[in-house]
Amino acid sequence: MHTDVLIAGGGIGGLAAGLACSKAGCHVRLYERANTFNEVGAGIQMGPNVVRVLQGWDLDTALRQVAAFPDRLQVRHALSGAELGVLRLGQTTVQRYGAPYATLHRADLQQLLLNALQQRDAVWLHTGKTVNRYVETNGAVGLSLDDGLDVEGDALIAADGLWSRVRQQLLDDGPPRVAGHLAYRAMLPQTSLPAALRSQQVTAWLGPRLHVVQYPVRGGEWLNVVAIVHGHVHGELEDWDHGANAADLQAALGQACSDLRALIEAVPAWRLWVLCDRPPLSAADQMARGHVALLGDAAHPMRPYLAQGAGMAIEDAAELGRQVALVDGVLDVPTLLQRYALNRWQRCARVQARSIRNGEIFHLEGPMAWARDASLRLMGERLLDVPWLYRGP
Repeated sequence: MHTDVLIAGGGIGGLAAGLACSKAGCHVRLYERANTFNEVGAGIQMGPNVVRVLQGWDLDTALRQVAAFPDRLQVRHALSGAELGVLRLGQTTVQRYGAPYATLHRADLQQLLLNALQQRDAVWLHTGKTVNRYVETNGAVGLSLDDGLDVEGDALIAADGLWSRVRQQLLDDGPPRVAGHLAYRAMLPQTSLPAALRSQQVTAWLGPRLHVVQYPVRGGEWLNVVAIVHGHVHGELEDWDHGANAADLQAALGQACSDLRALIEAVPAWRLWVLCDRPPLSAADQMARGHVALLGDAAHPMRPYLAQGAGMAIEDAAELGRQVALVDGVLDVPTLLQRYALNRWQRCARVQARSIRNGEIFHLEGPMAWARDASLRLMGERLLDVPWLYRGP
């Protein structure tokens, strides 16, 4: 007997869940709303906790073909340009945590997972299919799709992102909250930059009410740049026009040091995101009830200030795979989905809370910013390393 797993969403979380469940012996049917498996261009940082999961799925070789593996993470002051602290990565991370720290393009990670999933048996991937609602009946769960098709399985995994329809039916807890921060994102070939602006390390620039992060992707050939500033936009967030005005960002960074201003001015075009999240999880039943489980941003959307949004989705998928492999006559699907949630919610809540706190620290002003900078100069690596996170769940 096999377990039929239905997955709503074909982003990184949904594909990772499909791969983990397939490796656990399940039959997988995945439904993606878009007509193709496309990921909007942006970078991802992956700590060793996440890289180890991909290595366990035999994806290490594929990862090394598309990722960069920086040797250091440097923190600099956005106004003075001074170095505040350094975290050694590269072989230091491998020695400490058993895997490297990687940076890569979201689209490359999605394609890596998609390629692996397409090589599996008993996996059906459907695009252009929107999940409208679900219904639980007689020990199963049924999906109603927007084209009128109804399907049935043993478990439904909602990996349909920040605006998850499945979450709204399951929890009815309203829309995500607006963080009050705007993210300007860009990615460009390093060869298009002056030599002084090219980089193979992670650099975080901290300033009053803003910060900027840059790191290499695509084997180091491209540079990803993300600038976060305080602000709001008007209109419907789900349908927001992601076009950005570079002049607005340059004005927000008007007092930045010359090195940072040069980087920002060298970027020809930006994409704009309004950052949203939800409060940290407070109970396991916010991640699974009955035959339905939430995963990734559908379960615990977080601010990107710990660089673990995709990472927690991949960790979720790994734990889900471990649990569904145990389905038998005694341990049924609802029991194992509850165990999945019990094993994940506290760690995810901690990451959500730490992400919020990091954003506050990054954007400090006045005496508090001075105290932050002094602490980083004194204990840089000790403060920047995150052993409880990087060791894995």
